[in-house]
Amino acid sequence: MDVGGNGGGLIVNNKQRAMLPNKSRGEFVRNQRKDSEGFSESPDLEFEYADTDKWAVELSELYSYTEAPEFVLNRKCFEEDFRTHVSEKKWTELDAAQHKAHAMRLLDGLEVIAREKRLKVARAILYMAQGAFAECSSEAEVQHWMRYNIFLLLEVGTFSALVELLNMEIDNSAACSSAVRKPAISLADSTDLRVLLNIMYLMVETIQQDDPADPPEWRATRDTFKTELGSPLYNNEPISVMLFGMVTKFCSGHAPHFPMKKVLLLLWKSILFTLGGFEQLQNIKVHKRQELSLPPLPEDSIRVIRSMRAASPPASASDLLEQQQKRARREHKSLIKQDNLDAFNEKDPYKTDDPREDEDDNDDNDNSLEAEPFPLERDEVMPPPIPHPPTERVSFPKGLPWAPKVREKDIENFLESSRSKFIGYTLGNDTDTVVGLPRPIHESIRTLKQHKYISIAEIQISKEEEFQKTPLSGGEEDVDMCSTELLYQGILPSLPQYMIALLKILLAAAPTSKAKTDSINILADVLPEEMPTTVLQSMKLGVDVNRHKEIIVKAISAVLLLLLKHFKLNHIYQFEYMAQHLVFANCIPLILKFFNQNIMSYITAKNSISVLDFPHCVVHELPELTAESLEAGDNNQFCWRNLFSCINLLRILNKLTKWKHSRTMMLVVFKSAPILKRALKVKQAMMQLYVLKLLKVQTKYLGRQWRKSNMKTMSAIYQKVRHRLNDDWAYGNADLDARPWDFQAEECALRANIERFNSRRYDKNQSNPDFLPVDNCLQSVLGQRVDLPEDFHMNYDLWLEREVFSKPISWEELLQ
Repeated sequence: MDVGGNGGGLIVNNKQRAMLPNKSRGEFVRNQRKDSEGFSESPDLEFEYADTDKWAVELSELYSYTEAPEFVLNRKCFEEDFRTHVSEKKWTELDAAQHKAHAMRLLDGLEVIAREKRLKVARAILYMAQGAFAECSSEAEVQHWMRYNIFLLLEVGTFSALVELLNMEIDNSAACSSAVRKPAISLADSTDLRVLLNIMYLMVETIQQDDPADPPEWRATRDTFKTELGSPLYNNEPISVMLFGMVTKFCSGHAPHFPMKKVLLLLWKSILFTLGGFEQLQNIKVHKRQELSLPPLPEDSIRVIRSMRAASPPASASDLLEQQQKRARREHKSLIKQDNLDAFNEKDPYKTDDPREDEDDNDDNDNSLEAEPFPLERDEVMPPPIPHPPTERVSFPKGLPWAPKVREKDIENFLESSRSKFIGYTLGNDTDTVVGLPRPIHESIRTLKQHKYISIAEIQISKEEEFQKTPLSGGEEDVDMCSTELLYQGILPSLPQYMIALLKILLAAAPTSKAKTDSINILADVLPEEMPTTVLQSMKLGVDVNRHKEIIVKAISAVLLLLLKHFKLNHIYQFEYMAQHLVFANCIPLILKFFNQNIMSYITAKNSISVLDFPHCVVHELPELTAESLEAGDNNQFCWRNLFSCINLLRILNKLTKWKHSRTMMLVVFKSAPILKRALKVKQAMMQLYVLKLLKVQTKYLGRQWRKSNMKTMSAIYQKVRHRLNDDWAYGNADLDARPWDFQAEECALRANIERFNSRRYDKNQSNPDFLPVDNCLQSVLGQRVDLPEDFHMNYDLWLEREVFSKPISWEELLQ
C-alpha cells in the first residue's frame, strides 16, 4: 500500500512494518500520518506580487520552445537584406542616421504585394526587435540593443504598419478556411501572424519598461505611444478591442490557427500599459477621492499586504486537548500486534472506527492552517523561526493590520434595531436622532461614525440615481474620456461574447480540465509540424505544452482582474456589467474547479527549461539536454507565474462575490469551503488573505459544526481580514438581505440599473422622444428642407386638388 499518499510515494507492506521496533513503528505511523495530513515545515514563499514578472522572464514567455529554430531564420533574413542594401559592416557599428535609413527601408518592404517577400522583411524587423543578438556577447547587451532598436522602429512608424498587416491577416479568409479544414493544426499554419504579434508584443513590452537612464525623447515617445495605444486611432478602435475580436473569432471556430497565447499576452500588456497597473490604480483611487471631497484612505493596501506574513494561528486549549487525544489513539493503534494488523488487510489500519472522527480528520486535512505540527504532537523542540531578509515594513501599533470600516447602511440598521428595541418606533434613514436611546448606544453610534467609509462607488450610484430621476434638470454628464472609458465604449457592444471567449480558453488551459472533443484547441502555436519521435523530444514537448497553458492562465487572469479594477474605479456600473456577465458565463464554478487540484503541486511546478529561454538560448552555447536535466527542472522554490495566476483568480472571485448574497450562496452551493481550505496550504500571505476573505463571507451559511471544527481558520480570519463593525460573520445569524427568494430579484434589479446606465450614457439612438427639444419658431420650421417621395412628385396635382382647392379655407380664422 502507498502509505504516504500523494506526497510520500514510499511503499511499505505489513511484514516490513512488523520488522520495525515498536517505538519506530509508532514514529513511522505518526510521520506518515503527518505527511498525509499536510503537516510540513515548509517556509514562507518569498514571493512579491507585482504587475508582471521580471522583464527577461516576460520576454522569454512569448516564445514556445518549439519556435527555437526560427531565431536563426530571422537572423538569416535580416543579414541577407542588410548585406544587399548597406555594407559588410555590423549593425552595431553603424551610426544613428544609417540605423534610421535602414529601418525605413525595411518599413517600405512591408508594403510589397508578394507574401513571401513581405514575410522575409517582417522576420528581419523581428530580428531587430530581438536585439540583433548575433552581434551581442551577453544577455544585458541583447536587452540594450532591443531597447534602442525598438524605439527606433517606433519612431519610423513601424507599429501602425504592423497593425494594418495584422488586420489584413485577421480578415484572410483563405487562411481561415484552410485551417478549419485541416485535421491537425501546427506552428506552420500561423507563421505570418506569429511574426507580426511577436514584433508588436516586444515593442509594447519594451517601451512600457521605464528606465531612469532613458533620454528625454524616449520618455516623450513612450507617453505618446501610450496615448495612441489606448485611443481609437488604429482602425477606429483601441488596439485591445481588435485583439478581443481575435479571441472571439478563435473561440467561434472560424480561425483555429490564431496563436492564442501571443494574442492574449499582447492584449494583457496593451491593457496594462494603457490603463496602468496596481500602483497606478492606487494613485487614481486617491486622486478620485480627493476630487469627490472624500476622506483619505485609512491605509495603503499594497504596503499593508506586502508587510504581512503567512502565519499559522496558535491552537486553542480545546484544540490542543483534541490533538493529545488523537495522538494517544494513534499510538494505541500503532502498538497492535502484527497478527491483528493482518486481519485489517481489507481496510486501512490507520482509520478509526468512529466515522465522526474520520470526518474531523478529513476536515483537518483540508485545513492548511492546522497543517503545522504542535509542540504536544512531536518529541523535538520547536525550531527557531526562519529569518527573512529585511524588507520595507509598515509600522503598525499592536493590533490588527486593517482599520475597520462601516457603511452608512450598517449605521442605519443598527439605529433602527436600537430604536425598535428601546423606544418602539423607527425613523427611516435618520442617523442623527438619538433621543431616548441609552448612553452606551450613543457611544456605539459615535464609534461607528468614526469608522464610516464612503466608497467612490456609493457616490457614483447616487449620482446615477439623480440623472435617472431628473433627466432634464440634471444637466449634461461630464464624462472623462480617459483610456478606461474609451476601452469600455469599444468593448461594450460585444462584452458578453468577449467574457465567454476568455472563460472558454481559461477552461481549456486549466490543469483540471479533461480533454474533450468539443473543447477548443489552444495548442495551435506550440505543436510542431512533425510530432516527436524520441523520449527526450516527447518530454521537451510535454514541458512546452504545460508551460504554454500556464502562460495562458496567467494572461487571462491578469486581463480580467485589471479590467474589473479599472472599470470599478471609472464607474461602478461598468464594473457590474462585466462582473455580471462573468457570473452568467459560470466564472465562479470555473475558478473553483481550477482550485480543485493539488494546488501546492501547481505552484511548485517546474515546467520550464531555463537554457532554452530567450535571450539565454541565442547568446550562450546550448548544453546537451537529457531526460534527467528535464526532470530536475530549475531550483526555484515556486513558479512565479502560477502563484501570480492563483492570486489573480482569488481576487477575481472576491470581486464577483463581495456584497452579493446570491453569489456568496453560489460559493456555498458549489462546496467551495474545503477547496479553499486546501489552498491555505500555500504559505504566502497575500494568497492566504484572499482565501480567508472568501471563507469569511460564507462562514455564517456553513453551520455551527463547521465553525466548531475550524476554529483555527476562524482565528486566522480574525487576524488577517478587515473587520466590518457589527458584522456577525462568525455567528451565523440570518441576514435580512440574504433571504433565498430575494437572490434572483437582487440580480434582476442590478441588471435593470446597469441597462438604464448603459442606455442613458451610450445609446444615443434610444433617447426618449418626450425629452427631445422642440422647435417652436415658425420660420425655422417652414425653412426646413423635407425630402418627399417620388410618387408624391408624380401625383402633386392630384394632391393639390384634393387637399387644397377642394377644401374651403377660412383665411380670417386662420390668421387670427
